[in-house]
Amino acid sequence: MNNITLGQYVPLDSKIHRIDPRMKIVAMIILMVGVMIVPNFYGYAFLFTVLTIVILISKLTISYVIKAMKPMLMMMIILFVLNMFLIKTGKLLIDFWFIKIYSDALSQTLFIVFRLMLMVMVTTLLTATTAPLDLTLGIEDLLKPFQKIGVPAHEIAMIISIALRFIPTLIEDTQRIMNAQASRGVDLQEGSFREKISGVISMIVPLFISSYHRAEDLADAMEARGYFPGKERTRYKQLKIRFTDWLVLAITIVIVVGVQATGRF
Repeated sequence: MNNITLGQYVPLDSKIHRIDPRMKIVAMIILMVGVMIVPNFYGYAFLFTVLTIVILISKLTISYVIKAMKPMLMMMIILFVLNMFLIKTGKLLIDFWFIKIYSDALSQTLFIVFRLMLMVMVTTLLTATTAPLDLTLGIEDLLKPFQKIGVPAHEIAMIISIALRFIPTLIEDTQRIMNAQASRGVDLQEGSFREKISGVISMIVPLFISSYHRAEDLADAMEARGYFPGKERTRYKQLKIRFTDWLVLAITIVIVVGVQATGRF
């Protein structure tokens, strides 16, 4: 459970941390689009190199980003196995008994794995370098133009912010419950499948109750402070876009265009 780093803000002093949150969110969306339109493996290598450099500039460690990828390992393995047996096009690479692996299956699986890996890097970089409050303000400002058609910008931003804020808290609660269950003799690693399911249920029930109580306490605290959705609110912290923020956005667009250009080689 300690390997999950998505949603955890790392308070460091770096140039990436000081970028306006609105620009970081827009840059993340552009990079996500770039990841989806990568034409070949050269583009993936280019994007991976760029993101690695940005991670180092933000003073994050590579091991921190690797921890964010560990929960995706099982999904990657399942996708790999399914593609190996379902895709039957391309050159036959392995023909052993009933196992037949084709070149298209291997290439498409690698494409999916690299896409997931790069998406995790981008999202981890955003959440680790942007404070929850700044993220909320950035999302709200970006959604403000849609208020004219009835989109509740502030409420959506608040929901996303609360969800990201409580990811680390839920992880801590899960770890605490697992330790408490282990002290009572519950072993989630050993035993039969039925015993493991029973152990997971015994962990989910107290976790759900704890989450419900936290949500109720949060609602009471917001109500006691006079929070009312839909009302006009003032801000103590005002976001200001600087020249360096526009420069970062321009560089991001150039990177995505450069990725698309790799398809010509």
